[in-house]
Amino acid sequence: MFFFLIFLLYGGIQFYFSTKLVHAFALAGPGWLLAIGWALLMTLSPLLLWRLERCPDCHAVTVVSAWLVFGWMGFSFLFFWLGLTLDIYGWAARQAGLPVPALRAAFMVLVGLTVLLWIAGLHSARHPKVERVMISSDKLPADFQGLRIVQISDLHLGILIGRQRLDELLQQIKGLQPDILVSTGDLVDAEAHYLDGLADPLAAFQPRLGKFAVTGNHEQYAGLQHALDFHARAGFKLLRGDAVKVADGLVLLGIDDPAVLAGSTDEARALAQTQTDCFVILLKHQPVVDPAVRFDLQLSGHTHNGQIFPFGLLVRLFYPLIQGRYDQPNGSQLHVSRGTGTWGPPIRILAPPEITLIEFKRP
Repeated sequence: MFFFLIFLLYGGIQFYFSTKLVHAFALAGPGWLLAIGWALLMTLSPLLLWRLERCPDCHAVTVVSAWLVFGWMGFSFLFFWLGLTLDIYGWAARQAGLPVPALRAAFMVLVGLTVLLWIAGLHSARHPKVERVMISSDKLPADFQGLRIVQISDLHLGILIGRQRLDELLQQIKGLQPDILVSTGDLVDAEAHYLDGLADPLAAFQPRLGKFAVTGNHEQYAGLQHALDFHARAGFKLLRGDAVKVADGLVLLGIDDPAVLAGSTDEARALAQTQTDCFVILLKHQPVVDPAVRFDLQLSGHTHNGQIFPFGLLVRLFYPLIQGRYDQPNGSQLHVSRGTGTWGPPIRILAPPEITLIEFKRP
């Protein structure tokens, strides 16, 4: 039912654009049919692309199609909320007896603004910002002063995010000189044949204390076994209900995303493995905190902070802890990454991608 409602909403956005186009240019006959046909095609295009992805010999066609489908998806989202804003203004102007722009002029202004925002969003998506988080705890040994953990999340390697973007990201990460690299889910988001060659540069990067990861929902959607295999080739130790003592006084614990049906999500049982005197970092894809579970720091992602404004407002309805650092009542802390890549549209509006640098010090 949820996906059906999403499908209806997306279809409504497509027909909103086509209706605006028809009215702006008074289209009739073949022009009207083309506008409506485009709306129908774009409504169905994500499903058609999903089928095309599964063709291992259609790589070039799939990449071009993905840029068209997801590029248009981002364009139509932006056009929709800009158009609604202009519709509200037009209604208010008519009530107040103020001039209202002509339909064609309003449509062209909307298209122009949408194109500019789309270009800005594409630029934003390709330039992750480093978010620095300082953690102070007397649980950490004195020699852990200045310990650095880099968190990436929701990279969504695959059709639109490939080797060039990965190389740029790794250069940025290496410049931060992390002792540990963690991935909090959705590292991959494609069939296995779209990930060829992407594990090697990740495997070549070996921080002093290792690389660790947990699954996200897209590992399940893309195909769990090949996602697990990719993590192994990339040199990540996947934590699936496991606790690992990476050094004296520091424990990493990771759990599977609920979408991973074969995984364990029993946090309390997993945390029972840890020593009470250690600083415990919980890697968990979704930013949901169980107040009954003891940990010191939880690292999550999943939300993308909405990725394209104003969708963050909708995401907050499901995940109120949507991005940034949150102190918990039991003294623990949560940091929610905005995500390092993109899902679907290759753009970000007022939700820039993030590489998180967590630094530790003793009080």
